[in-house]
Amino acid sequence: MMINSAELTFISRSVNERFARMSVAAFATQLDPTVEELAEIKTAVSEAVTNCIVHAYGSDLGTIKMKMQLFDSNVLRITVRDFGRGIDDVEKAMEPCFSTGADDRAGMGFTIMETFMDSIEVQSEVGKGTRITMTKKLK
Repeated sequence: MMINSAELTFISRSVNERFARMSVAAFATQLDPTVEELAEIKTAVSEAVTNCIVHAYGSDLGTIKMKMQLFDSNVLRITVRDFGRGIDDVEKAMEPCFSTGADDRAGMGFTIMETFMDSIEVQSEVGKGTRITMTKKLK
């Protein structure tokens, strides 16, 4: 059963990655997470939002929506959505070290999200955008 929910909408400017991290941290404190859990959640959100900024919109500006939900049994679900380019091959994009960004991109975003969250689901449609849903059960 859902306990609480919040949604944010922001522009794909790099400064808003920090805003998303801090917002999800404040929201998650309702579950009394450990410092380590909070760091993992913030890192996963940072990667998801950065993917939107870098890959979905590139040098253009677009909209990013982040939905945060708390469920009983200490479960946090975070959905990060863009309305940009979309991903041609989600399975390929989720491979470690694969990147469609500049040479300075490591291609580890999805791997980091998978490492720090209990589950991650990626849905994408070319030309319409991508939705990343991450779930974590806090101790």
